[in-house]
Amino acid sequence: MPGSLNDLADEDLMQLVRKGRSDAFECVYERHSTAAFSLAYRMTQNRNQAEDVVQDAFLSLWRSNARYDRARGSVRTWVLGIVHNRAIDSLRRSVTHDRRRASDEGLEERFAAPERTEVEAARRDEAREVRAAIQTLPAEQSRVIELAYFGGFTHAEIATMLQTPVGTVKGRMRLGLAKMRHQLGGLAAEATS
Repeated sequence: MPGSLNDLADEDLMQLVRKGRSDAFECVYERHSTAAFSLAYRMTQNRNQAEDVVQDAFLSLWRSNARYDRARGSVRTWVLGIVHNRAIDSLRRSVTHDRRRASDEGLEERFAAPERTEVEAARRDEAREVRAAIQTLPAEQSRVIELAYFGGFTHAEIATMLQTPVGTVKGRMRLGLAKMRHQLGGLAAEATS
């Protein structure tokens, strides 16, 4: 039976995962864990943290009874979206932990307090606007932009991860950035230059 699972499309495997088939889940994991780890590692820059992120993401996928929706994109895109979100959560926990430890040690004055500067406040406002603009894009456009700008992946790497031609990835990115530039006006022009 495992040989026949390898012949199934991701979407068909997800139907089996939804029914609790651990062998189908194992197949999905084998297909996408390398790309998931690559994304997590690029975001966290820490092997152990990246491994934890991937484990947490796939555990979440299994526990959620595989709430994959075919209409929202490929299985790989969905898995990488979960990994992306878990990596951000992990990075936030790390910063909070480091600050708490520094405070416990009486070292808080050694950490810069960027939230007190006007430049940081302006940067946070811009980031909030950019995130809002990304959320208005179609899923396939926002995914390639997030992978490129937040994940640091090249067009070729994104194409491999999403199992999409490089030209399609470039086209989605170009369309998404054009829509963002239109929405954000001058802010997007500054961010892309």
